[in-house]
Amino acid sequence: MDAFAVSVCKGLTARNAGVREMLTAGAWFGSFQGIMPFLGWILGSRFRVYIERADHWIAFSLLVIIGLNMIREAVSHKGGDEAEREKDAGFGPRTMLLMAVATSIDALAVGITFGLFLDGLSRIVTACAFICAITFILSAAGVKAGSMFGLRFEKRAEIAGGVILILIGVKILLEHSGIINF
Repeated sequence: MDAFAVSVCKGLTARNAGVREMLTAGAWFGSFQGIMPFLGWILGSRFRVYIERADHWIAFSLLVIIGLNMIREAVSHKGGDEAEREKDAGFGPRTMLLMAVATSIDALAVGITFGLFLDGLSRIVTACAFICAITFILSAAGVKAGSMFGLRFEKRAEIAGGVILILIGVKILLEHSGIINF
């Protein structure tokens, strides 16, 4: 659901998000949500303590930085042409990598727990493929939904998207500290 929410935010910044943007978000988020539990399963319980100690801080930091950058871009944007606005939407590899890592790093820790009850490679691969496919679909749909909403509300939608990213980061931090449980 974090990947879906971030995809909606990405769609808010892209006025006319098309198939390319939808596939880009779906591929990045789906891949990372599928790969991270598998990596966690491979790492096993030996590194569990270290991963769980830092995953929420990494996700929080990345989402706050990206969210603040979205807000800054929305506030400083003075019109500009359509090509520049689409470039600012940030579907490039660097931005997408940061967001994919931020939304999937807790899946690494989940993968470690998969090792406790998923015996055999075929079961973990099946679970990760399912996670990947569902995240791909939700992320692609989120970009389109955000784009449709963003067309109506433009600058306010970008600011809202940045705030949502920051709130997702705060939610992750609060969940890992035990203050809230969603």
